[in-house]
Amino acid sequence: MPLSQFSRLISTGSALPSRCVTNDELARELASLGVETSDEWIRSRTGIETRYLVSGEEGTLSLAVSASRAALEGGAIDPATIDLVIVATTTPDEVFPAVACRLQSALGIPPCAAFDIQAVCSGFAYAVSVADSMIRSGAARRALVVGAESFSRLLDWRDRTTCVLFGDGAGAAVLEASDKPGILMTRLTADGGKGDYLAVPGRLEGGKALGSPFLKMDGRAVFREAVESLSSQAEAVLREAGVAASDIDLYVPHQANVRIMDAVASRIGVNPASVVKTVFQHGNTCAASVPLALDYAVKNGMARRGDTVLLQGVGAGMTCGTALLIL
Repeated sequence: MPLSQFSRLISTGSALPSRCVTNDELARELASLGVETSDEWIRSRTGIETRYLVSGEEGTLSLAVSASRAALEGGAIDPATIDLVIVATTTPDEVFPAVACRLQSALGIPPCAAFDIQAVCSGFAYAVSVADSMIRSGAARRALVVGAESFSRLLDWRDRTTCVLFGDGAGAAVLEASDKPGILMTRLTADGGKGDYLAVPGRLEGGKALGSPFLKMDGRAVFREAVESLSSQAEAVLREAGVAASDIDLYVPHQANVRIMDAVASRIGVNPASVVKTVFQHGNTCAASVPLALDYAVKNGMARRGDTVLLQGVGAGMTCGTALLIL
């Protein structure tokens, strides 16, 4: 394939599980387990009001399929024209094959490169960066990039410090080769020395789960690292791209905690009105949070063609990813 000067995001889509759980409902369910919490306690610390949780036959693949179909239909895109599928997820429905391969089959996409990326909450930014590189190199012409999670599967419902924070969902985007500027710059980092800040240390062996299968988090360390890594990476990307913070029309950060988002936006100097916040409705949906928020912005008229957009994710590893683009 010929080299492409740019890749460009042309369509988005999203999907949520059918079950919406309010803070009050969650507090009642947790009380039955001997865990005390309340709407006020959750809201004041995180900004979260509701979250969506998978149930029944719902899972990471079904959410990815629904979000992808929405992105394809929204852009009037024939699945047969997709030649790269990347799914960012921490919670596949099975050990293997990759969710991306199952998704390719479910959507009727012809044989092509299809694989998963595991960078936890930075996963979508990582996936966009990889897709951008492959399109620019000529390895692909049109990519389906998805963040999908059933993160509630990893939660210890007796741990109030983590179980109130997360939700499930999926977001998708289609990128294609373009001669016009689209993805301007991406930056990916990881600091494995901080891997214990946020982890699920268990593993499968001999048909059993060995070690803890539940999420463990040092909340203060994660907060501190998230603010620092998101801020410093955003500043570096804007500086190298020659883009001022005041030129950012839309800032779509990882939806973990409203206090983290406000702190980063203030530090890098973007207009507070440009910050997309969906954590109130969705909670932290890990790799799905950024594409969910981006699609929300598109659907609600917050994002327009020609806007300069900054996407960012930060997650366990500790990983961090940033993408600067023009819609």
